[in-house]
Amino acid sequence: MTVSIVRKAKASFHLADRSSSKKQPEGKGKRTGHREFYLNGIRALYRKEMADHIHSRRFAIVLGLILITSFAGIYGALSNLSNTEISSSDYLFLKIFTLSGNATPSFMSFIALLGPFVGISLGFDAVNSERSEGTLKRLVSQPIYRDCVINGKFLAGAGMIFLMVCSMGLFAGAAGILVSGILPSVQEVGRIIVFLFFTGVYICFWLALSILCSVVCRHAATSAMTVIALWIFFSLFMTLVSGILANAVFPAGQEASVRQILNNYSLQLGLNRLSPYYLYSEAVSTIMDPTVRTTSLILPEQLSGAITGYLSLGQSCLLVWPHLTGLLAGTSVVFAVSYIRFMRMEIRN
Repeated sequence: MTVSIVRKAKASFHLADRSSSKKQPEGKGKRTGHREFYLNGIRALYRKEMADHIHSRRFAIVLGLILITSFAGIYGALSNLSNTEISSSDYLFLKIFTLSGNATPSFMSFIALLGPFVGISLGFDAVNSERSEGTLKRLVSQPIYRDCVINGKFLAGAGMIFLMVCSMGLFAGAAGILVSGILPSVQEVGRIIVFLFFTGVYICFWLALSILCSVVCRHAATSAMTVIALWIFFSLFMTLVSGILANAVFPAGQEASVRQILNNYSLQLGLNRLSPYYLYSEAVSTIMDPTVRTTSLILPEQLSGAITGYLSLGQSCLLVWPHLTGLLAGTSVVFAVSYIRFMRMEIRN
């Protein structure tokens, strides 16, 4: 296994060396040469990591489990779609992704809960496994920049994630069209594309977090347990903890004032939005339901004079723009920490 990985890496590096051995023009030639040399190193690591992911049995098993559970959600939605009032319901095609079955959650709920496992499986042993096998020292001894290693691992994992998400979205849409006979409108197609993009960014956050655990922890089992514990906390216990803290700061009992109840709700909502699971779930629920007009609390006096209707795709995107910014910022910060830690890490046998 170790020999095959090293052979793949050396073959990729030889290709990179050939492409970077061309003559450079005078003047800006040095800067252009350094840039091409850096990009060739990332391409070599990207091809190596993509090949490892494609031939990985672990990734195939996790992907199979995600597909089975997701298709169960689609089957439940299609079985209950006949009970929906078609005459009084627009955006019916979106219900394939949001409607739950009698005993199964919706496709969107399955992705929110189990999607992080894909990112975790791609990154929890990205660095420490090669370090324990001795291949990491051989990688950094090749004629490439050191940060090409971690950048190539993250880019390859992100590429696999977006490829998987787009494939699942196409398959789910095709299954919905074939079974229900409903053709999506342009607005529905746009909302599904935004939903898939949010899903890819959400899973990439867990990829970056698992890579960070792989850099910090020396053993793959330790990093896997750490990132799974974080996933369980953010997905299952964050709402409970935020409710306890909000009730401790602003008690919302029977004698509480309206202002105190509003402060309790605002604090609880702010704490919940620190969880990537809650942030993603709130964002995709807003995108996939055009009737959602706000992501905050609505008071009864605010409803007076309100015009009922559906929001356009652009208006819904304005509501979830802060959510996308938060997910991207969280992913960038976590990966930046893993990048700095990897660049300062001492690599030994």
